[in-house]
Amino acid sequence: MEYRILRAQPTDWQQIRSVRLRALADSPDAFGSTLNEEQQLTDDEWRSRSESPSIARFLAIATGGSGLGIAVGAPCSGQERTAGLFSMWVAPEARKRRVGVALVQAVIEWAQTEGYRRIILDVGDANTPAIRLYQSCNFVPTGRTGTLPPPRHHISEHEMERILS
Repeated sequence: MEYRILRAQPTDWQQIRSVRLRALADSPDAFGSTLNEEQQLTDDEWRSRSESPSIARFLAIATGGSGLGIAVGAPCSGQERTAGLFSMWVAPEARKRRVGVALVQAVIEWAQTEGYRRIILDVGDANTPAIRLYQSCNFVPTGRTGTLPPPRHHISEHEMERILS
């Protein structure tokens, strides 16, 4: 399977929406928002989401043009020089093909270029494949824990970080 990683532009909002909705349908317990919530967003709201210059959205795109994955890098409010890795997802047919590593690496490179010193993320305690992916990219647990928002507050997660040089 051949693919490329690209930093999405505002004009890519439809592809961002498509991959994001597919992610929420495939892995509903991995994200803070729900498929139903994001299906309710208007085209204008999706366009607006895609326009923030401080947020970097990366897409994994198959040679034929279909979206295989997404990862988002954004500043963490209240945490100086800390970026967050959000919305990470890889399509089932692209898993175990280094697509996840490539997406994480794209966020790491963006964060370094932007002068961030640290990247944090939250991952579900039961999501062993994702935990292994992040560990392979040198993320380590911070000891902070939490849960997803209701109605999935029974799903526990923990924070991981990578210090950037």
